[in-house]
Order: sequence, then C-alpha cells, then structure tokens
Amino acid sequence: MPDPQARRISLAIGASRIAIGVGVFFATRPTLRAMGFGETGSRDGALARLGGGRDIALGAVTLAVRDDPSRLRGVMLASSACDVTDAIALGIAARDPELRLAGLAGVLSGSAAAVAGFWAASRLDG
Repeated sequence: MPDPQARRISLAIGASRIAIGVGVFFATRPTLRAMGFGETGSRDGALARLGGGRDIALGAVTLAVRDDPSRLRGVMLASSACDVTDAIALGIAARDPELRLAGLAGVLSGSAAAVAGFWAASRLDG
C-alpha cells in the first residue's frame, strides 16, 4: 500500500508548483523580484514564463493523477528530475554576483524539492 505521507508530500509539491508557476507566468516581474532576481527585462520575463508554464503543467498533472499511485509516482519522478535540473541551472547562475542570492536560494529550494519528490516517489510504488 502506498504511503499516505508520500501522497501528501506529492500533492503539496504539485500545489506549490502551480502557485509558483502562476506567479511567474502572470506576475513575472514581481515574482522574480521576490525570488531575488532583481530587475528583469522582456527576454528574462519570456524565459521565466516558460518555466512558469512548465510548473503549472507539472502541478496540474500531479493533482490530476493523485488517486493513481503508479501514475503519481511517475509524475513525481519527472517533477523531481526538473527540480534537479533547476538546482543545477541556478547553481551555475549563482556564479554571477548579481544572481548569487537568487541562485543559491534556487539551489536550496530545488534540491529540497527534488529530495522530497524522489523520497515520495520511492514510497508510492506500494
């Protein structure tokens, strides 16, 4: 039987993805400023909205498969893989002094989400 705590964590990650994604997609500049990125231009905003759209989609799929442990496990693996790549990309960005704070925060949050997601996926296979 799948672990109910793993399911709760999976759903929390999915809901968080939607919240962050909506913020980045629809209120790009204020959300990026809150995340430590400072002022952004139109190119920055366009690229950020790509990530926001991805997070909305991943979060929605997570919630949509919430009652199917096998499918939820698969979505959590994909979601966690995205978190790993986000942490790596933000770690690279942190080398730039202007992006250091946002980059380090992204490494920490992306890594934590990846660990939680992989843990949950490991507990969802019954």
